[in-house]
Amino acid sequence: MTTTNVKETVLRTYSEAARRASTGTGACCGGTDCCGSADALAGANPITSNLYEAAETSGLPIEAMLASLGCGNPTALAELAPGETVLDLGSGGGIDVLLSARRVGASGKAYGLDMTDEMLALARENQRKAGVTNVEFLKGEIEQIPLPDNSVDVVISNCVINLSADKDQVLREVFRVLKPGGRFAVSDIVTRGEMPEPLRRDALLWAGCISGALQDTDYAAKLAAAGFERIDIEPTRVYTADDARGFLNANHADLAASIEQIDGKFMSAFVRATKPAACECGGRCH
Repeated sequence: MTTTNVKETVLRTYSEAARRASTGTGACCGGTDCCGSADALAGANPITSNLYEAAETSGLPIEAMLASLGCGNPTALAELAPGETVLDLGSGGGIDVLLSARRVGASGKAYGLDMTDEMLALARENQRKAGVTNVEFLKGEIEQIPLPDNSVDVVISNCVINLSADKDQVLREVFRVLKPGGRFAVSDIVTRGEMPEPLRRDALLWAGCISGALQDTDYAAKLAAAGFERIDIEPTRVYTADDARGFLNANHADLAASIEQIDGKFMSAFVRATKPAACECGGRCH
């Protein structure tokens, strides 16, 4: 599977998700069975459902929730502080950006980065409806972040980095834009052990949150190679074969034969890491 094919598949799937959310139906992470109305959102999908407390999302447009294709709640786990600058990679309909903006307050700022025109339009409309001013949505790709070096305190993301075909480049870019001492705090899909090859071959699953996922040990190694320290991967949900039937295209012959093999082998996780602080001499502190 080429980088171009992966990108085209993700772009097509997330453009459609934005259009569905704009019309009041749920976005999908995987097959079409999870799509539905706002009323059905809460129990729709074992990966994307029940990620946010009602008190958190109070006052946010329902379209922001409907467009969410995340696998966690990075804003709740990232310990954002007033005055910080936050960047959300693959910001979609903007829910995590809007939640981050509340946490960093008027003295802080939240950026959202997305490559999909439809998602950016939806996110900006959600920002307008929410009346949030300390937010800016940027068009771009997570492999080439359109922000200066050392400009962000925290980078968050919600089930997006696993969709990239060049995760090493993504992590290098994150390291570049973070300030010394800055934090990487993302929710992502991570695997334990080998995943069956048919799952990785199906391009549709790149936009379904699974087949592009890294093993937890590989994720940690890539973060270290990019220069990060204090790396930690904390499971938040571990998925069973029964869960998988809710979001995999089980009508595919090769996938139907593989589902039992993935029982307990993939999970949503909160991935933390820190860019080393700079010493007065300009190097890294140890």
